[in-house]
Amino acid sequence: MLQPRTMNISAMVLFGTLSIFVRGVDLSSLETAFWRGLIALAVLSLLRLVTPRSDIPPLSGRQKLVMVLTGMAVGLNWALLFTAYNYTSVAVATLAYYFAPVLVMALSPLLFRERTTPWQLLCFFAATAGLVLVISGGATLTAGNLVGVGFGLGAACLYATVVLINKFCPGGTGLDRSIYQMAGSCLLLVVLVPLRGGFHLMECDVTSLVNLLIVGVVHTGLAYWLYFTSIRDLPGTQTAILSYIDPVVAIFVSTLFFRESVAMSQWVGAALILGCTGLYQVLSIRRPATAK
Repeated sequence: MLQPRTMNISAMVLFGTLSIFVRGVDLSSLETAFWRGLIALAVLSLLRLVTPRSDIPPLSGRQKLVMVLTGMAVGLNWALLFTAYNYTSVAVATLAYYFAPVLVMALSPLLFRERTTPWQLLCFFAATAGLVLVISGGATLTAGNLVGVGFGLGAACLYATVVLINKFCPGGTGLDRSIYQMAGSCLLLVVLVPLRGGFHLMECDVTSLVNLLIVGVVHTGLAYWLYFTSIRDLPGTQTAILSYIDPVVAIFVSTLFFRESVAMSQWVGAALILGCTGLYQVLSIRRPATAK
């Protein structure tokens, strides 16, 4: 069985490479989000049938309801982030969205009484500074950009809420929680998509369908299973730090696959994030953060 850190890092790498395949899907953002959730739900349900039963206590009825509601938050999170892209650049929207780990970092000691060392705090703030260098790109904020930032921050709040609530629900495996959350996201998006242009899957070509399958199976079903399984056993501060791997991978993807230019300041930021993530891992092994 993979270790929680390895699972979390693998999920972050998959999230960071998502854009390679999403750009090949000729559907609206909301419809793409709906089908990725539905495909992931089917994949996770099949995995559940072939996965041996775990000793982890099953989800109670109340916890199942909570997971469905957090799944709706996941779906709304996708919708808000896609809307942010319509008002501002991807860089600025991502900067706003990735305030979610800052929220998790700030709330984890209060909610879970996790002990954080000064060195771990230094790593976190240095990684945050690196993240600003990676995705801000020196963009100036106009009135329209501020609206996009607002949607991005809304998505960040929902993302942080999902992470924190998952740690409050000890029952069920990561696979169980992922299934109910994907179901919740589909329930919300099946209502939103008709309001924003409807469904057009039958108009897609083979390339779009293949990319959509990859997005649903690998970058949603597998990635969310790895992610929600890992955060159950990781401190919130460590989850926050590891989440920075996602935008760093995205920078490399934009350079290698899309031939998009990356400023020197962004490379410096990426080095800061990777360096601080590695240092944080060493510090966590030698002197792990513990819950009182």
